[in-house]
Amino acid sequence: MLDISAASVAVRRLDYAPPAFLIDEVQLEFDLAPTKTTVTNTMRIRRAPGAAGAAARDLVLHGDDLDLVSIAIDGRPWTAYTANDDGLTVSALPSDAFTLKLVNTNRPAANTSLSGLYVSNRNFFTQCEAEGFRRITYFLDRPDVMTTYTVTLRAARDDYPVLLANGNLVETGELPDGRHFAKWHDPFVKPSYLFALVAGKLAAREKRIRIRSGEEKLLQVWVEPHDLPKTEYAMDSLVHSIEWDEERFGLPLDLERFMIVAVSDFNMGAMENKGLNIFNTKYVLADAQTATDFDFAGIEAVVGHEYFHNWTGNRVTCRDWFQLSLKEGLTVFRDQEFSADMAAKGLSPEAAAAARAARRIDDVRGLRQNQFAEDAGPMAHPVRPDSYVEINNFYTMTVYEKGAEVVRMYQTLFGRDGFRKGMDLYFKRHDGHAVTCDDFRAAMADANGRDLAQFERWYSQAGTPRVAVTTRYDAAARTYDVTLSQGYGPSSAAAKATQTGPLLIPFAIGLVGADGRDLPLKLEGGTRADAPTTLVLELTETEQTFRFVDVAEAPLPSLLRDFSAPVIVHYDYTDAELTFLFAHDRDAFNRWEAGQRLATRALLGLTAAASRGEALTIDPAIVAAFGRVLRDESLAPAFRELALTLPSERYLSEQIDDADPAAVHAARQFLRRALANGLRDDLFAAYDQNRVEGPYAPSAIDSGHRGLKNVALNYLADLDDPSDTAALARAQYDTADNMTDRSAALAALLQIGKPHATAALDDFYRRFEHDALALDKWFAMQAVRRGAPGERVLDDVRALMAHPAFSLKNPNRARSLIFQFCMGNAAQFHAADGSGYAFWADQVLALDAMNPQVASRLARALERWRKFTPGLRDAMRAALERVAAGVQSKDVREVVEKALA
Repeated sequence: MLDISAASVAVRRLDYAPPAFLIDEVQLEFDLAPTKTTVTNTMRIRRAPGAAGAAARDLVLHGDDLDLVSIAIDGRPWTAYTANDDGLTVSALPSDAFTLKLVNTNRPAANTSLSGLYVSNRNFFTQCEAEGFRRITYFLDRPDVMTTYTVTLRAARDDYPVLLANGNLVETGELPDGRHFAKWHDPFVKPSYLFALVAGKLAAREKRIRIRSGEEKLLQVWVEPHDLPKTEYAMDSLVHSIEWDEERFGLPLDLERFMIVAVSDFNMGAMENKGLNIFNTKYVLADAQTATDFDFAGIEAVVGHEYFHNWTGNRVTCRDWFQLSLKEGLTVFRDQEFSADMAAKGLSPEAAAAARAARRIDDVRGLRQNQFAEDAGPMAHPVRPDSYVEINNFYTMTVYEKGAEVVRMYQTLFGRDGFRKGMDLYFKRHDGHAVTCDDFRAAMADANGRDLAQFERWYSQAGTPRVAVTTRYDAAARTYDVTLSQGYGPSSAAAKATQTGPLLIPFAIGLVGADGRDLPLKLEGGTRADAPTTLVLELTETEQTFRFVDVAEAPLPSLLRDFSAPVIVHYDYTDAELTFLFAHDRDAFNRWEAGQRLATRALLGLTAAASRGEALTIDPAIVAAFGRVLRDESLAPAFRELALTLPSERYLSEQIDDADPAAVHAARQFLRRALANGLRDDLFAAYDQNRVEGPYAPSAIDSGHRGLKNVALNYLADLDDPSDTAALARAQYDTADNMTDRSAALAALLQIGKPHATAALDDFYRRFEHDALALDKWFAMQAVRRGAPGERVLDDVRALMAHPAFSLKNPNRARSLIFQFCMGNAAQFHAADGSGYAFWADQVLALDAMNPQVASRLARALERWRKFTPGLRDAMRAALERVAAGVQSKDVREVVEKALA
């Protein structure tokens, strides 16, 4: 039971101390068996230079759910030790350097947490980040203890013909009793969290490539044999990642082989274990029939992300878990740049710019919907946290996505060349070491001759900064003053405690003339000889004024172009000004942003009216503005799809105190219907004009056309008379040659009404009942459908949990149904009777007993409970308190403690 008045014990960044012992070499031997695996762990250990005191007297190793069999030092049995639930303490050490040999067992088949060594579909897999290695054997399981590994795997050949570990394959052979072995050696030092092994019945797609040095490398993608045909795109993405990293950053593949292994039971998306990446099948398996354009893009990004970790995370790793963004924020930035370059590859300059802009908009949309909410809530923390109770709870949007924006600001400040110089210096200084965010910042500063002391606040301050903008045009003097003021809006207590002073904010700006063209920019006192149309201002004070000279007319400011910093901008645009920018801004991001601001303003007004029970009306100018963008064929289809997508209900609720999800939903549906009815003919025309002929390809161009076509279909499902749409969606479903179109058609039918979708739902299940990832889509689409007035989607969700294809133990399946309902269907989840919250509590507690990491992520669905109307708040608090009373893990405990505090 949890006493919520007693805070959980926190680990604090300022308490960091270097390890008292180091491991120079480790040899691991595994005798693999599902019910009991035996691990023989031989380590060459020495006291760290300068280590003294109590910490250096006894060797304290981490261990979790292990059974110790024997212990020996320098070949002699050792009895001076104590073992407990947290690990093993070895006493009376004979010298400063010695060889410790441990034998222990663990129980992979019983490991439902999917952390450490576990069994999935009769195969062995590992997940060691952050603290899973201690569930395999006793060890100094911390990222600043780096060593080389030699690993020998032994198992029954018929059951486990494939034996994989990190590094290079050294030896294989046969053993008595139908067993065999494989020996692997990783020549690069690494921390224990990057260890991996895989054993089972798997098949590989292989490819040999030559890197720029001329060395040949073997690439392998390992999957269950029946999935092998779905691995081509993952292999292509790996090849492109290797080529891109060497071209863009000069970073080559350093092992003789690189392996990816896919598993369906996995808590995360993927894991960058050195040379042996283990992936969720979601980010490996794809073909036209079972994967959408979104899935293909996700595979390319995640394959890139994990490969790029080979240098930013593996060759240089984080000193402690507080520095997690050192590797994750940097690598998210790298995968975003990679995805943008891949989308633009081979296109004309105009098309390439549009493709890059679409990727940037998509990244920022996710950041603002999810990370900004995190920054405003009880789990708010800096990019480099100051404390944690359970490190698994800090694999967050702040560490990853905001961390990536912090890295992007270096490139904004210094340009691509300056950023590359900083990266080169970073690797020159720190290859093979465990370092900090400050070390990365120092490399960027030193390589570019800049003092970045103030920039450190981006790592240490929580909350989303706000920049207020005021302007003044002097026609006589032809000057235009832009005053920027920075600060923070309402913040949680956790965030406020970290906010100590102004940030260095790179603020990109353009000035738009009456004809819609960008004006040339000359900054008073500036040193640039040219007159660009976008300038990056460096805001370093609480308030600063920048004066532009030779401004021929009163301009309209285009603010924070390309989202040059992760801040909220306040400027008092009129609706007419936003409409103008929506039609004319040359910066694609800000053109999209103008439409989003226009829609948000209208939706918040409609929400207020709905809350008061008033009739809803919309200014026809709003419909006309969206219609102009829809009809503008000079704009890329991918951009038009993004421009036509309204802000989500979750994002809108974050803009409101005492949010009423029912009113938000009513407002958004009203605007959608207004757009559908007002633009009916244009939407049908866009649907017809964006049909893609020929074989399916997940290219940026084709996926852009499909995206616009399907967003048009989605709107048409909201017509007052959707009969024509129903026929169109049924025809698209029946004739689709790819999952993108088939799932979009099914979603449209569900939107029109479940009776329209029944036959297609049944057909979808029959087609894909043996394809787990496709079935995840089937569950998810039913979880997020809005339902007819008075209909409870929760009843369907409960029924689907009893479906033979559903398993709470599989994280993907739990996410597809339970998470989608609780986090992706706001109006239904936030039912006035509190039934959604009671369901949430049931599932958090059930998951907590088997997989705390997954449970803690679901627990966060109610962390913003104070944002809602009083009646909903009371019901949410009751659900949180019920979970608090029954929680078992510190993963979930930390979330509910912070939510209720």
